[in-house]
Amino acid sequence: QVQLVESGGGLVQAGGSLRLSCAASGRTSSNYAMGWFRQAPGKQRELVAAISSGGTPVYVDSMEGRFTISRDNAKNTVYLQMNSLKPEDTAVYYCAADRTLHAVVGGTNDYWGQGTQVTVSS
Repeated sequence: QVQLVESGGGLVQAGGSLRLSCAASGRTSSNYAMGWFRQAPGKQRELVAAISSGGTPVYVDSMEGRFTISRDNAKNTVYLQMNSLKPEDTAVYYCAADRTLHAVVGGTNDYWGQGTQVTVSS
């Protein structure tokens, strides 16, 4: 079992920045691929970015450049740095983990966090 706990969400003005953190606990969590998804009201959950256990990032084209995913395996933590935030980035952001990057990218991963709300005001 892997437990995921997100933090760092909040209210920010358009153009601002936030850094989300996801702390993973459980057996060999540092060997897991991880990622961030988001779900806005009335919309489907969508991938934001993912990262392999070795640190190779994968980005959705529309997110790359403003969002940066990284991980610190010593702390079993993955981060999402979000810059130049827009009102349309408002959503609940979820951390995801799985043994394979393929599963995280496809949204078929085994583990999910509870989510953290990000609200961007105009």
